[in-house]
Amino acid sequence: MKGLFKSKPRTPVDVVRQTRENLAYLDLNSGSRGGDAKREEKMAELSKNIRELKSILYGNGESEPVTEACVQLTQEFFRENTLRLLIVHLPKLNLETRKDATQVVANLQRQQVSSKIVASEYLESNKDLLDILVSGYENMDIALHYGAMLRECIRHQSIARYVLESEHMKKFFDYIQLPNFDIASDASATFKELLTRHKATVAEFLSNNYDWFFEEFNSRLLSSTNYITKRQAIKLLGDMLLDRSNAAVMMRYVSSKDNLMILMNLLRDSSKNIQIEAFHVFKLFAANKNKPAEVVNILVTNRSKLLRFFAGFKIDKEDEQFEADKEQVIKEISAL
Repeated sequence: MKGLFKSKPRTPVDVVRQTRENLAYLDLNSGSRGGDAKREEKMAELSKNIRELKSILYGNGESEPVTEACVQLTQEFFRENTLRLLIVHLPKLNLETRKDATQVVANLQRQQVSSKIVASEYLESNKDLLDILVSGYENMDIALHYGAMLRECIRHQSIARYVLESEHMKKFFDYIQLPNFDIASDASATFKELLTRHKATVAEFLSNNYDWFFEEFNSRLLSSTNYITKRQAIKLLGDMLLDRSNAAVMMRYVSSKDNLMILMNLLRDSSKNIQIEAFHVFKLFAANKNKPAEVVNILVTNRSKLLRFFAGFKIDKEDEQFEADKEQVIKEISAL
């Protein structure tokens, strides 16, 4: 007889709806105490539902994800405000459920319905959620979860543009230097993603925000006393300036004597790694065929020191490109 009363398996739509109901309950009962039995029951249900959402999207040890199930889940998830509720209430979830929720949100950024990325459309209409995710770096408990979600959301060009053009970009100079190493590293990874993923959008941002951005970048990151901050910053600077999309920004950067002085100081850094990354930017100053007089004057004044430095400047492994670049730099400086 038991078999007659088996419950029908839940569909992906059912799981999303029940997740939303659990989150809505949390929303309405946010003031209740952790010992509330009903609340505890809803939290346990929520954890189970989010775990099931993850299983549908990623598959499990026994089976791969089913495309149709993923489509149904995605449609229902973005039909109403499930993403908003999940992001807003993430701090109330336990650690394992936060991890599962982060993976669900990450996966949904790539899911297509009728050849459209519905997550992108939803975020377009709910950009304040990006404000919540960025500000998450100020809360140690959720910083890494919100940071991982944020990096997935900025896969969408319009969303990356929103973050780049917001006041949040200035906050990243603080987040990158937070005392918690893991959070600072995560913020640094997001910062790099914002400044390298969408070429045309990044070029536009750097052109429109050149003065304040590079003033902050030079004074707070390249001049940092923290080795990791400084090394990541000089590497990122090289990546940005050597990208063809940023050619106009690169020419502007290498035409500044103040920028040249910073790079010459980095060439003298005690770390060989920082010296090498600095060289990749310094060579752009040397190669500039239209050097302003003030840049030429600094190079001429320091010519003998620079030539002596480059004569003994070597890297651990053989690198023909590095040697060719170094020879070219020596040639350019000698000819001034």
